[in-house]
Amino acid sequence: MATKQQQAAAVKVGLGLMAVCIAGYILGPPLYWHLKEGFVAVARSSPICSPCDCDCSSQPLLSIPQGLSNASSFTDCAKHDPEVNEDTEKNFAELLKEELQLREIEAQENQRRADIALLEAKKIASQYQKEADKCNSGMETCEGAREKAEATLEAQKKLTSIWELRARQRGWKDGAAKSHT
Repeated sequence: MATKQQQAAAVKVGLGLMAVCIAGYILGPPLYWHLKEGFVAVARSSPICSPCDCDCSSQPLLSIPQGLSNASSFTDCAKHDPEVNEDTEKNFAELLKEELQLREIEAQENQRRADIALLEAKKIASQYQKEADKCNSGMETCEGAREKAEATLEAQKKLTSIWELRARQRGWKDGAAKSHT
């Protein structure tokens, strides 16, 4: 009996350990980041580190030694040069013009394809309409022929009944006809 109790206790301990691991897996990362942000906020507000007093805007972003500067500094390139600026504006304008021309050509090509597709659709619709008209015409012809045939059949039935009535009046009976060979 002791082994069953030990097994049940081991299962309970295993399940408890698994529950703690799953809870740590789920709650661990958010708790870690929350605590880390809290520690960073506390570290920023502590007076241990004094704030920096420097004016970085007056210093160049990149300083090149005088021997490598080819008698002009990197900051000279950033100065306003009317000739370079004019060439750049011309190049930019030409690029924009070329881009607009390409887009116009593309739009014209798309319009041409759409026009072709529309004409093709109209052609197919016209063909279907012609087929539908033929079908309707054929149906009307057949319907007229059927009505005419019905009228002719009805007339023939009337004529047959008149002749049969005359034959009966003169003594004719069904099945009394003799074959003459």
